[in-house]
Amino acid sequence: MSMRTIGRIVGALFLLAFVVYIAGGALAGAEPQATDTLAGMADDRIRVPAGALLMLVNSAAVIGIGVLTLPVLRPHGEISAYAYLTGRTVEAVLLAVGIVFLLLLGPLAQEYVHATGDTSVLSALGRIAKEGNRYCYQIAMISAGVVGILFCRVLFRARLVPRFMAVWGLAGYAVFLAGMILDVLGYGVGVFLAVPGGLFEVALGVLLIAKGFATGPGHDRDGLAGDQPPTAASPAPQVA
Repeated sequence: MSMRTIGRIVGALFLLAFVVYIAGGALAGAEPQATDTLAGMADDRIRVPAGALLMLVNSAAVIGIGVLTLPVLRPHGEISAYAYLTGRTVEAVLLAVGIVFLLLLGPLAQEYVHATGDTSVLSALGRIAKEGNRYCYQIAMISAGVVGILFCRVLFRARLVPRFMAVWGLAGYAVFLAGMILDVLGYGVGVFLAVPGGLFEVALGVLLIAKGFATGPGHDRDGLAGDQPPTAASPAPQVA
């Protein structure tokens, strides 16, 4: 595939991942402000599984982005290219584990409505399942923030996208990473600090769909392979 074709597919995957995770999280009650009780979930058996399936589509899209960008990034920075693929894979796996926590709410809800005794343990397990999903999300986003900075660094140095876009991504991912770390520490500001990075991914997706990755000589060399220093010019032969 050409660079333009790869770029357009990657752009579509960025937009797809953004849309399906937000929609799936809203359906499944994964967003931080969700307060669904187990009793309420038992009355609606379709909503949580449907949301979880949408969120799984996001995981597949995230891995697809990492795989497709590998041949694009590798000529300009081999270490960054493989780090990006690894980080996006870690992100996708952790998000999938978090989805498993959400799916456990279904059986817990059924046990809750059929229980005849004390249901406090089931309610506690439901809260733990939601917290498990939340922590999986936060750690996954820390991984995404770290490798997102590497990704935008290569975009900037190799001029694969306009430089202002790469600078926006560098700043957005750095702020996003700080927000996720603060979230893990209990400060709860990650949602607000995710806005610049989220808007960057939407803008990047639109740009790539329209134009694809730019083609031209690379400027970044941080890998081991193909990073040989320029050969010194041979001295001119002496004329007798």
